[in-house]
Amino acid sequence: MDAGGKDLYESCMSVPGPIPVFNLFGETAAFPDVIHCERIWDRARLHDWAISPHRHREMMQVFAMRQGEAQVMLDGDAACLHDGQFLFVPALVVHGFRFRKGSEGLVLSFPLSVAAGLQAASAEIGRHLSRPFFGALDEGLLTLIGQLSDAFAGQGAYRGPLLAALSHALLTAICELDRAASAETVGGSPQRLQRLAALVAAHMAEGWRPGDYARALAITPGHLNRLCREATGVSASRHIEGLVMAEACRLLAFTQLPVAEIGYRLGFHDPAHFSRRFRLLRGTTPSAYRRPFMTVA
Repeated sequence: MDAGGKDLYESCMSVPGPIPVFNLFGETAAFPDVIHCERIWDRARLHDWAISPHRHREMMQVFAMRQGEAQVMLDGDAACLHDGQFLFVPALVVHGFRFRKGSEGLVLSFPLSVAAGLQAASAEIGRHLSRPFFGALDEGLLTLIGQLSDAFAGQGAYRGPLLAALSHALLTAICELDRAASAETVGGSPQRLQRLAALVAAHMAEGWRPGDYARALAITPGHLNRLCREATGVSASRHIEGLVMAEACRLLAFTQLPVAEIGYRLGFHDPAHFSRRFRLLRGTTPSAYRRPFMTVA
């Protein structure tokens, strides 16, 4: 276990400002290994089984719960990681945990560079790896995770390539499980909507309008509107505003930024306008939405 890792989670919510972003265990240097593997028990018990909300800029993670349970917060939404399940968390998704005491399993951390080849080879895999998802730990996954853990602890001459190959195998396997699960529901979002979400995250402070996003996607505003209606049931402008307000919720819940500053960061020049739109879409004011999170903190 890296000694430098002890301060990651307890420091995450200690300062005001943007949501904490870390590479690995609170450090800002480059990722120190091909991957990282550690036991849930080793980390969580040091923090009274509660991991504060945080996110990672250049790292995706797989949480494999062999025995136990955890209440999970993912971008402000509550979920549960059950015994015999895994959770995949992509980069920049805010996540926090409250584990049942004695929970056991593994946390596998992958720098984005490890997954880059997979995403370049398959846009579909890239789509799966762009959002959080849960799945069952079947025998195949347990075998791969065990092999990864053993390779991480080893010192073989080809340790690095072996870790990279096993990482690709594991990430591909969980994407296949997610694909199969998605096939049982109404189809997933079109690839262009994934690109739209990335563009909104990058340009929301600039106050882009649907036409700006359509130009960036090399489609007409009408085509973008049709895509959004087919996939989400709402217009492009309403879908984009929903993405912006989701980020507003994250900033309200996980930072101490003033409400007006959050509005400015999201492209609203008038704080009162931001508050009105937030209340219209979320049914409460920004301050009222934030209050329960501040009480818990």
